[in-house]
Amino acid sequence: MPHEDALLVVRAAEGDDEAFEALVHRHAPVLLRLATRLLGSPTEAEDAVQEAFVSAWRKLPEFRGDARFGTWMHRIVTNRCLNVLRSRPPVTALDSVPEPQAPEHQVSPARAAEAHAAVRDLSRAIEGLSPEQRVCWVLRELDGVPYESIAETVGISQEAVRGRVFRARRYLTEAMAGWR
Repeated sequence: MPHEDALLVVRAAEGDDEAFEALVHRHAPVLLRLATRLLGSPTEAEDAVQEAFVSAWRKLPEFRGDARFGTWMHRIVTNRCLNVLRSRPPVTALDSVPEPQAPEHQVSPARAAEAHAAVRDLSRAIEGLSPEQRVCWVLRELDGVPYESIAETVGISQEAVRGRVFRARRYLTEAMAGWR
């Protein structure tokens, strides 16, 4: 697939709209998932991914291929999301992230209320992370991205990524101590 991407990138850089459309269809679902996890809002995530693809289209002739197209797009989307997170007021509700629902017959009202409270508390705890920590934590813990790729995507050293993930884990562990 990286080889196919490279060919599509060359064709798209030469003005082939269909090649760029193929790249968008190939990478948009993963990027949208990432943006939704980072921003907590499907609408903001769609906007961020759309803006990232518009930016990529404009800058495609400058793309040197030092990184794979997917990595390049991850970085563009991550930076867009960081800009959105930084521009938000300090407290933003993440309760808009839907909680997975079990079949009705398996969930007692007490258990459902407890699960909802846990998700609400975790969402609030995640809000307490700095945007930089949140990005690294989401990429590592929710998406399973290797430290090396996170470092490349975010544009920092692997040691800095490890530090941010460590501090985020420590903060979330402390914030969720009441749920142990």
